[in-house]
Amino acid sequence: MSGAYDESASLEETTDSFWEVGNYKRTVKRIDDGHRLCNDLMNCIQERAKIEKSYAQQLTDWSKRWRQLIDRGPQYGSVEQAWMALMTEAEKVSDLHHDVKNSLINVDFEKVKNWQKDSYHKQMMGGFKETKEAEEGFKKVQKPWAKKLKELEAAKKSYHVACKEERLATSREDTSKGDASVTADQQKKLHDKVDKCKQDSQKVKEKYEKALDELSKCTPQYRENMEQVFDQCQQFEERRLGFLREVLLDIKRHLNLTENQSYAAVYQDLEHTITSASPQEDLKWFSNTFGPGMHMHWPQFEDYNPDLTHHITKREKFKKGPDGVMLTNVSTMNHAPDRGSVSSYEKNQGYTASTEWSDDDQKAPNSGSDTNGGSNPFDEDVGKGVRVKALYDYEGQEQDELTFRAGDELTKLEEEDEQGWCKGRLDSGQLGLYPANYVEPV
Repeated sequence: MSGAYDESASLEETTDSFWEVGNYKRTVKRIDDGHRLCNDLMNCIQERAKIEKSYAQQLTDWSKRWRQLIDRGPQYGSVEQAWMALMTEAEKVSDLHHDVKNSLINVDFEKVKNWQKDSYHKQMMGGFKETKEAEEGFKKVQKPWAKKLKELEAAKKSYHVACKEERLATSREDTSKGDASVTADQQKKLHDKVDKCKQDSQKVKEKYEKALDELSKCTPQYRENMEQVFDQCQQFEERRLGFLREVLLDIKRHLNLTENQSYAAVYQDLEHTITSASPQEDLKWFSNTFGPGMHMHWPQFEDYNPDLTHHITKREKFKKGPDGVMLTNVSTMNHAPDRGSVSSYEKNQGYTASTEWSDDDQKAPNSGSDTNGGSNPFDEDVGKGVRVKALYDYEGQEQDELTFRAGDELTKLEEEDEQGWCKGRLDSGQLGLYPANYVEPV
């Protein structure tokens, strides 16, 4: 026989090689995938920016809420300031995360968007110019080689069919030699058939070998041209990968606040404020403000002054100006004292102290505190209070403060405290505090 024939050889082996006809499509598809990946990256940046914005807002809301709670709470002094420093830290970090959000959207997102626009050009009929150019390049290079390959496959098939016929004819001839019923003429015909199949097989073999030789000659050029087109696609993909790496580094730089000097300064300031807090100084302040360190005008003998037309209460007796002269209802400023400049604890304690003074002052007549067995004429106005008239409008800032308009009359129940506030009662019966320099006696 002119050549061995294996029937299984007729089944073509399917490979996944790049060199196979049409397998370049994966390389072409990578260009379209690059455009889609740009969209994915922009979506990724947008979602992270939303997270940064939300976190910044949460920090701001948290800081605002707790700043108010601490300000109204009982904490005082430098430790209160240290606690407040946490709110300041949150506000500063919130600003930094707002900056991160702005960098992600205004810098990184726009950078990807512009690169995508410059690198991928849409066509009127759909698809991208870069994709079409790559596909046409591969098709042009592969077309002549694919034609030769098709001719080779046809020649190969013809050769295998001829080999099969030759094997069948040879098998019949060998079988007839052992069969006595086969005549000599039939034997000759079978032998002639074998010879003819051998000749046909030899012819298609030569044709097959020629087709293979022609394909082999054009394969080097085919590979060279395919590699050129592939290299162009690789260069395009290299630019995309390099750009993606660059953008990811930019995003990392914007997200990494540890490299931001302002971020480090926030915690340096926070640590300094906290370590500067002095419990000893706070205790000293409290002792001097609300404890034994407070000044006290101890009771002393006072002569009766018949010329004094204004009844002076206990607290007013001991209220003196900077020159040591006793003052009665003297206004020094035309604005309310700043209650916000003291701690919330001080505010509450001041109000409580006023209430306690009122309880002590408003003792019933003939009580054990009377000095001469009768009622004290200086305590007569304490129970009923003194009528005063508002000079200016005042809007209460706290729940324990009164609200009135210029010209309104109210009853002053206690004298001005060391912070410039009086306790009074509106005609409606509401009790509360008001700035002493906002009223004058009626």
